[in-house]
Amino acid sequence: MPPSPHIRPYVIVVTGMAFEAGIAAGPGVVVVTGGAANADAISAAVRQGCRGIISFGVAGGLIPDLKPGACIVARSIVTGDRKYKAHREWFDRLRSAIPGSIHADIAGATSPVRSPNDKRKMAVATGAVAVDMESAGSAIAAFKHKLPFAALRVVADPSHRSLPPAALSERLVDGTTDLSAVWRSIVAQPGQLGGLLRLAFDTRTARAALVRSRRRLGHGFGLITQAS
Repeated sequence: MPPSPHIRPYVIVVTGMAFEAGIAAGPGVVVVTGGAANADAISAAVRQGCRGIISFGVAGGLIPDLKPGACIVARSIVTGDRKYKAHREWFDRLRSAIPGSIHADIAGATSPVRSPNDKRKMAVATGAVAVDMESAGSAIAAFKHKLPFAALRVVADPSHRSLPPAALSERLVDGTTDLSAVWRSIVAQPGQLGGLLRLAFDTRTARAALVRSRRRLGHGFGLITQAS
């Protein structure tokens, strides 16, 4: 969703999928879908003027205790040998606004972390409790432009489950799933259907948690108040 040249956005919200973007949208918000792969779009939104960047959407769980729907407010984003700390005041506002949220590190990945074994390895290597593919790019952009950064992610696939091949199908530019690619994957490997249905159910749980969190954050995603 490109920024309007007539509106000064308060917050840039970076998501990976179309349904996340729909939840995030609202007054004072510019939504960029794509994360690290959309660095140019983030920079373009920054040039319109903004007060901060937040990564928002679903994530994969890396530790056994996290069930679908668990909400994580990131202390830091860990990627490679770098750690990008969240803006302290924004972090405090997010965790206060969302009771029961988990306050821990999130790992940034450039490709899906598919298997339970890979998730365990990433948890050990990074100390993170969850992983996604947008937070690292969002954090890097925020630090590059000297803007406050935060991340709020909800677990969709738990650590003990593998992602079915169809779930790894390419997404279209607007963040929607390429349904033809999903169908071809199911036809080629019909045994994955059960896992795909479980993932759909878990994602529905995560989506509901995202909606609740978004309502609690209100205008400015917790970075600013309505009076600001």
